[in-house]
Amino acid sequence: MVSQSSEDAEEAAASRWWPANTDVRHAAGSGFGAESAERGGRILVDGTSFAVSGPGGDIDGSTQGLFVRDARIVSRWRLLVDGARLDPLGGYTAQPFAGVFVARSRLRDGHAEATVLVERRRYVASGMREDLSLHNYGGEPAGLTLTVEVAADFADLFAVKAGRQEELSPAAVRVSPASDVWSASARHGQSDRGVKVVAPGAVVAADSLTYKVVIPAHGEWSASVAVMAEVDGEELPMRFPLGVPVQQTAPAREIAEWHQTSPTLHADSLPLTVTVARSEEDLAALRLSDPDEPDLDVVAAGAPWFMALFGRDSLITSSLTLSLDLGLALGTLRALARHQGRSVDALSEEEPGRILHELRFGADVSLALGGAERYYGSVDATPLFVVVLGQLARWGADPEAVGELLPAADAALEWIDDYGDKDGDGYVEYLRSTDRGLRNQGWKDSADGVNYADGAVANPPVALVEVQAYVYAAYAARAELAARRGDAETAAYWSERASSLKRRFNEDFWLHDRGWFAVGLDAEKKPIDALASNMGHALWAGAVDADKAPYVAERLVSPELFSGYGIRTLATTMGAYNPASYHNGSVWPHDTALCVAGLVRYGFTAHAQRVAAGLIEAAAYFSGRLPELFCGFGKEEIPGPVPYPAAGSPQAWASAAAIGILTALLGIDPDVPRGIVGLSPALPPGWGAVELQDVPVGKERMNVVVRADGTFSWTGVPSLRVRDGKAGVSAGGPLCV
Repeated sequence: MVSQSSEDAEEAAASRWWPANTDVRHAAGSGFGAESAERGGRILVDGTSFAVSGPGGDIDGSTQGLFVRDARIVSRWRLLVDGARLDPLGGYTAQPFAGVFVARSRLRDGHAEATVLVERRRYVASGMREDLSLHNYGGEPAGLTLTVEVAADFADLFAVKAGRQEELSPAAVRVSPASDVWSASARHGQSDRGVKVVAPGAVVAADSLTYKVVIPAHGEWSASVAVMAEVDGEELPMRFPLGVPVQQTAPAREIAEWHQTSPTLHADSLPLTVTVARSEEDLAALRLSDPDEPDLDVVAAGAPWFMALFGRDSLITSSLTLSLDLGLALGTLRALARHQGRSVDALSEEEPGRILHELRFGADVSLALGGAERYYGSVDATPLFVVVLGQLARWGADPEAVGELLPAADAALEWIDDYGDKDGDGYVEYLRSTDRGLRNQGWKDSADGVNYADGAVANPPVALVEVQAYVYAAYAARAELAARRGDAETAAYWSERASSLKRRFNEDFWLHDRGWFAVGLDAEKKPIDALASNMGHALWAGAVDADKAPYVAERLVSPELFSGYGIRTLATTMGAYNPASYHNGSVWPHDTALCVAGLVRYGFTAHAQRVAAGLIEAAAYFSGRLPELFCGFGKEEIPGPVPYPAAGSPQAWASAAAIGILTALLGIDPDVPRGIVGLSPALPPGWGAVELQDVPVGKERMNVVVRADGTFSWTGVPSLRVRDGKAGVSAGGPLCV
């Protein structure tokens, strides 16, 4: 969704490369010194490549570096003038994969102030290009030595994250005489990795690239350096080639095409506009090209540690962004289907029909979960696969493409019965196969993420509340898919399975004395009685009985769960509550977004509006980029959301949260196979007017206008009837209430 405020659209579009003086772009965190969302550093990302640096652009090892395919190909990249580090002035992110850093050299003898300013423009995509510009603002020529210190250790992503990169053997560095090429290589684990740095005009040494520079008075000097990755002797194509204008490179063209085909948002609310704009930009950069189907995109989970295909994260992101791009969901489903479990493997936890948890391509995959490229220890990705396939069909994806995925969906449903239900009680539980796997295998997968009201940690096997709701939704989706294909027998079977599960679920998981759903059932089938956000997912999935929904809705917006900025993962009254924990009291934007969608689904629009407004307000504190999570301190405690120190950013499902919330509050609910699209906007009053153009609904595009007084109209989708809860079904043309 390309977001635009009332500013001139052409100026906003032009600002996408290097921001002009547009309020939207600067508000989105691209202004100099805007570092709050990235904890004092900078992350640039494109597909499986990302760079983590300090705020001035230098890379100093530790957890910083340039990473390609889960391996660090540059561990040091420091800029010096006359042997001294620079004085950073600021930086900004122009695109998720493009940043600029500005610094000045140290004070030179005989000058009152430093006269040489250094500008670094960095572009990351399957490697890195850095354009260097030195500006001399003095009245006489400036003679200096510019040095780029460079090193590579080819550390695996997991080794870097765990701080174990010192265990690696040193890389072999090669420097050819009279050459402007620096290269290094090493073998770690099961892979040969290499890097080549091309620096025209530089003197290349074992640890540096050096330029002898004379800059005329009030003049400028420039150079460009390219960093190229090698995997098993093959050099990856350079996506930002030297000498090619950035606007003509493949990443620039791809993001321009993404913008051209994405919906456009015009909104009175600047925080909403900025957040949706930033989210759409980040999702574009988090797309991965599927080698087997290069025309289809899949979505990575997020930076810095999760630039890979994930089952749960990628599926939830796809679900929340159906109004943005149906192709993202289709590509993700196809990729996951190709890697669907075929056999039983205890280490990787692969089982027939199971959807993977994550797919890695690091230099040493033995460090990954399960010790292999593919790890399957997720209890929820498999039912979510079927749910998203059903949603994709409702949004009007090609019926043939949907049909091709039905065997994978059926295999997923077989996994639920054969392997997911470990004790035959009709519920799906998780229990890791070895100590190499995740102890908790729902979305709250930290070791202490599932606990009782008194704070005690629950021991697996655990049947989570949201997982049973996903299974219910998967059954219902499969029944609907069968009905559309005229398979009445299959439709009736899965419909009955869904009804039976919903009935038992509402009996066994509901805590009558508490007025909320248990987080799950433990190994002894006793309720895990904590008050947590998980039950909001059951609203999203439609698994909650009507008589219990009001209690769930009230709990979600209670002071115990709602912080004012989002829904806490765990209530403040629980024994394990800690607002600065990972899963026990923090706020996760995607979690909140699913709760908002669930509240809308059950008609609790005022509750949904309140929560949505809080999350968008929180986004403004993070420069429009919602992080993976933030602390759960209440608005009454601290006037602003508190960052969680290790939160990933950008993160796919956090970026998807704002888009999912907007879609839910606009009430866009297509059923293209039946020729209907629901539309019932209920936006928070503080958002004012909203216009969303070019929403993909099947092969058509829908435009929705919601005025500040709540009335709305629509255009487009001539082949569909638009249904509103108040006005019924319209045969076409604007519908206003």
